[in-house]
Order: sequence, then structure tokens, then C-alpha cells
Amino acid sequence: MNFCQQIVDVIYRQLEIIQSLKQTKIKKEDDSFVSKGDLLIQEIVFNFCKTSLPNHTLISEEFAPFNDYLWDEGGSYVVLDPIDGTENFVSGLREWGVGISIYTDGKHQESCIYLPELNEVAITGQPLKRFESRIHGLSSSLTKQDLEQLPEGFEYRIMGCSMYNMLNAVKGSYARFENVKGVCCWDVLPGLNLALEHGVKAFVDGQPYQGQILFPIKKYKILLEA
Repeated sequence: MNFCQQIVDVIYRQLEIIQSLKQTKIKKEDDSFVSKGDLLIQEIVFNFCKTSLPNHTLISEEFAPFNDYLWDEGGSYVVLDPIDGTENFVSGLREWGVGISIYTDGKHQESCIYLPELNEVAITGQPLKRFESRIHGLSSSLTKQDLEQLPEGFEYRIMGCSMYNMLNAVKGSYARFENVKGVCCWDVLPGLNLALEHGVKAFVDGQPYQGQILFPIKKYKILLEA
């Protein structure tokens, strides 16, 4: 059994407790929310890593900011977004997910997108059912002016969860998903690596993505396209 599947199984067994924490939101300095559900999933993954991946450093959204860290492109890391789409989670929407990417000695090993309340999971090495779509997914960071400039002739969706959006692009449920404002590494690494595996074009800052680790030193503009 791979590490991502084991982590998903542990989260699943505590899902009822996680769901009970939806009304525990706290506003962070960047005006986004964190909940005790985020922190519980982070604790679950952190504890797993301490015993199963002791030589890996955990990079998690809720550990940010990472001031004065020395990042090693040849290092071993677990990159985690404990709850992507916390605004959805605390609002009672089901479109939220957990993202995990594991790198060992600088090389990608496994990635996972887990959407617990939608009962969907995608893990490196596991098959995915493919679809054809004319839908373009949009990031929730777009302004009214951005939206007014969108070309006509497409179906558009804004769902407020990068894991949900990127998994849809990997499956072909979206023909395209793009974030032009920029997002953190934990928001996109799982989707980028799953895209490579399933033959979906993936770009970071306008350049083809090749599986490299991304560190929390900046925000990245990404595009997935069938």
C-alpha cells in the first residue's frame, strides 16, 4: 500500500470528527479562514509522517510563513494542503479537499487529491475515468473586471477549491483550468503531478511543468489543459 492511500484511510476513519469542526473557523491575517478541521488533518498527516516518513520535512499551509528556511531541491518533503477550500468547508459546502505530494531526494514519488464529502480520490498509479468537456474552470481570485474580459463561447465554473478544480481538469471534466493570479505550492503540486501522469498539459508560470518540487517562496500561475 502506498503512503498516500494510507493517509487517505486515516483521514477517512476520522472524517466524522473532521466534519463536526466546520463551525470552528478563525480568520487569518490574509483574510482567509482556518478551522480546527484544517488543524486536525494537519496533525493526522504530521503524525503519520513522523513514523512512516521520518526523513521527510512537512510543508503545510498552516505552518506558513516559512521565514528563514533553506530549501533543498534534492531534499525529501511532504507537501500538504490539509483543507483546500476552507471557505467552502466552513460554509457547509462539500467542494473541499486534501492535497498531498511526496518528494524523496528531490524526485516526485506520489501525489493525492482527496475530496472526502464527494467520495472522490485520485492517487498516483491508480486509474481515473476520463470525460470530455467544454467547461473552463476559473479560480475564485478573479475580480469582476477579470470576469467581464472572459471570451464568450465557453461554459465557466467557479467552485472555490483548487483541488476540486484541478482534479476535474485531470479527469477531463474541465477542458481547462487556469489560475492567473498565482497560488501557493500546496494548492497545485498534487494536481500538476496527476496531470502529468494522465496526459494533461500542465504549465507553471507559462512553462511546461516537469514534475519538479515547488517551494513556498512565491505564488505560481498555473494552467491545466486537455
